[in-house]
Amino acid sequence: MKVAALYDVHGNLPALEAVLADPRCLAADAVVCGGDLVLGPYPAECLDVLESLGARVHFITGNCDREAVELPQDGELGAAARWSHDRLGAERVSHVAGWPLTLDLDVAALGRVLFCHATPSSDMPILTRITPEEDVARELGDVAADVVVCGHTHVQYDRAAAGLRLVNAGSVGMPYEGSADARWALLDGTVQLVSTPYDAEAALATLAEPGFPLFDRWFVDALRGEVGAEEATESFERRRDA
Repeated sequence: MKVAALYDVHGNLPALEAVLADPRCLAADAVVCGGDLVLGPYPAECLDVLESLGARVHFITGNCDREAVELPQDGELGAAARWSHDRLGAERVSHVAGWPLTLDLDVAALGRVLFCHATPSSDMPILTRITPEEDVARELGDVAADVVVCGHTHVQYDRAAAGLRLVNAGSVGMPYEGSADARWALLDGTVQLVSTPYDAEAALATLAEPGFPLFDRWFVDALRGEVGAEEATESFERRRDA
């Protein structure tokens, strides 16, 4: 089985369409949507294009998907969640509400692969490429898998920790990697951390149109390559320590 792991799309339809048109993704037997798909400028459109793949696509939930369903009451995130919730509509919200926290797949030469958004037990903990191994072990718990694929922090990595292989697929729609190229992972006996280029400036113009409340804060710097992996990793580690 060849698996394309697409995480943290955040309603960035141009990025998602670029990845789905990438020959490497087209050749995948399965596409795993690893959470944080529908909180962003084009939530309904991103969900629809993935659901059009039929049985080939598998969904797991992320913290932002959960927020688009549960609707936090306060602050900018609450406003963005309500905005996305309204654009999804009741039927799509029902689909998102049913997504599981984890997915298990057997991938040749890799063994049992567990897909989760942050950790197998929660969509919120932060694990970066420099998180101490004892903290990784505590957060992952007793995982019966050879490889764990996560996202959440928008920075790709592939590391050994807690007796297994921990892979972050990166972010399709809002990468913190110094460029706008959509980041994702391809699993086919090996793990490849890959990227797909697309026209970021055109995408920014498209993403600005719907009026998503967090557009400026979330997308402008990321898609202009002004947030690097080291900076983002250090920021996430500070949040984790706090």
